[in-house]
Amino acid sequence: MNRRPLALTTLLILGTAAAIAGATTITSETTAFGHHIAAAPSRGATTQAAVVPAPAAKTPQSQGAPDESSAAGPSSPTAVPTDLPSLRPAPGTTGIAPVTDESSRVGALYSGSGPSGNHFCTASVLHSGSRNLLLTAAHCASSTDNLYFAPGYRNGQSPFGTWQVTKLYQTTGWTQNGNQDEDFAILQVAQINGRSIEDVVGANNLGLNVDFGAQVRLYGYPANTEAPILCTNDTTRQNDHQRRIDCPAFPGGTSGGPWIDTDTSQVIGVIGGYQQGGDTDDISYSATFEKTIGDLYQQAVADNT
Repeated sequence: MNRRPLALTTLLILGTAAAIAGATTITSETTAFGHHIAAAPSRGATTQAAVVPAPAAKTPQSQGAPDESSAAGPSSPTAVPTDLPSLRPAPGTTGIAPVTDESSRVGALYSGSGPSGNHFCTASVLHSGSRNLLLTAAHCASSTDNLYFAPGYRNGQSPFGTWQVTKLYQTTGWTQNGNQDEDFAILQVAQINGRSIEDVVGANNLGLNVDFGAQVRLYGYPANTEAPILCTNDTTRQNDHQRRIDCPAFPGGTSGGPWIDTDTSQVIGVIGGYQQGGDTDDISYSATFEKTIGDLYQQAVADNT
């Protein structure tokens, strides 16, 4: 099942997207945009390695194509509580994600005048020296045209602003062959009022070569739900290039949602890859994160230094 945005039947309904095949060099583009949702498996491994460390913070707001004044949100950072595990859904179940530093780094990708009713995929802030990168599924963006990100979006409110995507990084394996093992993308966003997104909400470190049996917190924004959902569970091996998790009610719109390792707080996957992230709402997939995404990340970092 292609997890595209569909109609909502309960608060926790909708998922993610498609699969295919390819090579590995890097390309970047700065034009059109696609509402599709998909997934790609990469090689799994057994050691853990972060590709760089990350901090945290918060602030700005806007809608549509923000200018310097309309893009500004609250004049001071919105208070976000530290992580409260007791508020999370029980392991193996899905519920509304509590408001925490971690969930505020996850947001809705959308096209148009604002995220309400228009968000079709999920992304999260990825740590870098330039402090302006996001991570999502490759099938969530074919270009940057009219593409925006609203971190921490809930119930019609974008407490940390909406951020314009200005550059897209994907592998040639994805762009030329739709390789499901390379269904991941890195996005660059513009500053708002001189501030970078990572200065506002913080970011997740990229984790590579993590064991298939890792436990993760899985986030996503169902297309017609106005708050993020969360499920915690162990991941398993689908094949050498794909990771799987059993989490109920992750439908269309959740593609690109981050898999956060509960031990390290690194992001080790995104909903996508095999079957565009899964052809039922209750099983999700991710391409494994290893050298290919590491190289893509290094290219994005190099372009921003």
